[in-house]
Amino acid sequence: MTARIIDGKALSAAIKADVAQRVVQLKKQGITPGLAVVLVGEDPASHVYVRNKAAACEKAGLYSRVVRLAADVPEEQLLNTVRELNADSTIHGILVQLPLPSHMNAARVIETIAAEKDVDGFHISNAGLLMTGQPLFRPCTPYGIMKMLESENAVLRGAEAVVVGASNIVGKPMAMLLLAAGATVTLCNSKTRDLGAQTRRADVLVVATGKPEMITGEMIKPGAIVIDVGINRKADGKLTGDVQFESASQVAGAITPVPGGVGPMTIAMLLVNTLEAAERCAELAV
Repeated sequence: MTARIIDGKALSAAIKADVAQRVVQLKKQGITPGLAVVLVGEDPASHVYVRNKAAACEKAGLYSRVVRLAADVPEEQLLNTVRELNADSTIHGILVQLPLPSHMNAARVIETIAAEKDVDGFHISNAGLLMTGQPLFRPCTPYGIMKMLESENAVLRGAEAVVVGASNIVGKPMAMLLLAAGATVTLCNSKTRDLGAQTRRADVLVVATGKPEMITGEMIKPGAIVIDVGINRKADGKLTGDVQFESASQVAGAITPVPGGVGPMTIAMLLVNTLEAAERCAELAV
């Protein structure tokens, strides 16, 4: 068996094209969706992510603003910057790029973002709404994964879904979205006993651990849909995921590549969340 490749680049392009069309309609009402990204420090990976997000916004017709702060900026100055963006009517979505410098409390910073502008979906209010099945914003990566599963016509109702990695950013919200779709969900973490016994039950396997190639083909149920969220750089400079692609693709029914899988979808869904925030503002203004 050779798995179908789930092409995140192609799917994200289609979603971005739809966003661009909806932006045109919103602009006719005098509203341009606006996203502000706050970047603290000089982390190279963060700079790449922010540049890609800004470029995607502009290409889709959204207004993009990048606020750059020095790594040693006092936390209170960052919080004041967020408060100013909360009050800015031209900004519909606010994203503070993580990780933050060690002297800052990331949770406090995220809680300062107005919940209605929290397009990352990390604010505690939005996390609570997601848990109760009433999400205002779905976190971008899990939201993108759900779109990928939809593109595969995956039958989630009654399916066994296993999520490896229990972070607040991917693992936990991913489990909530799968649960809401009717799947029976197992959420694994670093303390899980016999991880392979869990993953081999999965009709849908989502892996988000940051550990290169930790899931091998022998840990996968034949025909399963495998979503690899990880992106790691090997010693030779090549990128790899949390799943050993070569062996996994011989067992799985469908699999995401790294790169070109989940990554492009995350940015696409950030645009969707920002657009939806602007659309809600338009509805309130009527």
